[in-house]
Amino acid sequence: MYSDFVLANDRPAYIQVKDYIRRLITTGALQGDQKLPSTRELCGLLHVSRNTVINAYSELEADGYIYTVKGQGHFVSSSAAPSNSVFQSHDVKMNWSTKLNDYARLAEEHDLMKHGIRGQKQAISFTSIAPDEKLFDLQNVKRAFMDRMSLEGDVLLNYGYAKGYKPLIEYLLNYMENKGVDLAGKDLLVTSGFTEGLSLVLSSFKQGSGRILCENPTHHTAIKAFKMHGYKITGVPMERDGINLKELSRELASQAYDLAYLIPSYHNPTGIVMSHPKRKEALRLLQQYHVPIIEDGFNEELRYSGSHIAPLVVSAGSGNNSVIYIGSFSKILFPGLRVGWILADSTLIDYLESVKRARTIHTSTLDQSLLYQYLYNGNFEKYLKRAKTEYKRKHELVVRSCQEWLPAHQLSSDGGLHVFIEFAAGVDTRELLKLCSEQGVLFTPGDIFYTDGRGQNTLRLGFSRVSEADIQKGIQIIGYCAEKLLS
Repeated sequence: MYSDFVLANDRPAYIQVKDYIRRLITTGALQGDQKLPSTRELCGLLHVSRNTVINAYSELEADGYIYTVKGQGHFVSSSAAPSNSVFQSHDVKMNWSTKLNDYARLAEEHDLMKHGIRGQKQAISFTSIAPDEKLFDLQNVKRAFMDRMSLEGDVLLNYGYAKGYKPLIEYLLNYMENKGVDLAGKDLLVTSGFTEGLSLVLSSFKQGSGRILCENPTHHTAIKAFKMHGYKITGVPMERDGINLKELSRELASQAYDLAYLIPSYHNPTGIVMSHPKRKEALRLLQQYHVPIIEDGFNEELRYSGSHIAPLVVSAGSGNNSVIYIGSFSKILFPGLRVGWILADSTLIDYLESVKRARTIHTSTLDQSLLYQYLYNGNFEKYLKRAKTEYKRKHELVVRSCQEWLPAHQLSSDGGLHVFIEFAAGVDTRELLKLCSEQGVLFTPGDIFYTDGRGQNTLRLGFSRVSEADIQKGIQIIGYCAEKLLS
């Protein structure tokens, strides 16, 4: 005993000794009322200073793991050590898979991190659409953290408010107003990213028809959320400038819908920006049938060319409360800060605030305050300008490389961090992925974004975290493998 202790350099020695002895006690290696080595003996056994052992014993005694008998030494507390009288059964093993509900099963079934194809560590991966961490503005993030902690660090480390950190709420309301949103009758709730925002909305609505309408293809995370909340999904085909309005009108006339979910800007996965006329007409149709709209403000800031097009929540105009806008900076700034928001009718936000409080109490106040201070310090605009320059260059390189190397394809993308490829019918992108993965290249098969099982000849290429050299090499390999499937 005591020979397996290894001292690490990055933690106080007395804490390591304390944790080591405590583990020996809780695992039964040391029994109740067993005498421990003296401080002089233990420091020799563990090769640490005597003061280190004295401090460790003091902490263990304060925590109730050991006790001292004057003149005799230190002993293991009987209440801290495992008791032989505790019920133990080695023939009872719970089968947890039989206890799980459909919510858990659907979550696992659609978990791409578990079920996606994994490549070798050095593979060229086009699967991610997260921002490139090499662009992260670390010095200004550190400065923002220190600024905020010096002002109210004691407050930030305590419980916060379900609605959100007030300075951030005010900043985001102003941010949305600058986009052209009429804030009359609206309010804002801070969430832990887009995914929580969507889940809060879906779980708070009363299901009538139990159907939700969306573009086809659409965001895989949204499809997963719809299924987990029990919705039947109807996907409306996309055109080059957004959702097919004739099909949208036909679907709305044919059956009732509880909700519509749209990604009008830099749509995931197609990258399409819905035209302004289509936005107006889609709004008119959905309002005609009294269908509330969830607008996913995905990548709105990553416009590389053309004129700015206002979000649906702006196009809806004043006095219209049918649009629920869910926003996030995750694809632009720092996804590790899990902060998003819902902008909607103030009555709805009031209920969603209570739902959030019942679920998670609040989004990390530390995360919110750090993001607020970074934004308040004026860093966002500078960072965004630099990031857009980098991503635009990569986007243009991807488009050129696809034109040069990919056979029989159509490419869609008006901006953002990805492009969407549709091959001729003879190319099954699942088969293509197998061939490419053998050559060290990965991408996301497009069928996971479709609501009806189609899209077997499509794929999404995320380029934000791929070097320019690897972009060219990877797309050339994809093109070579696609040629083999077509031959």
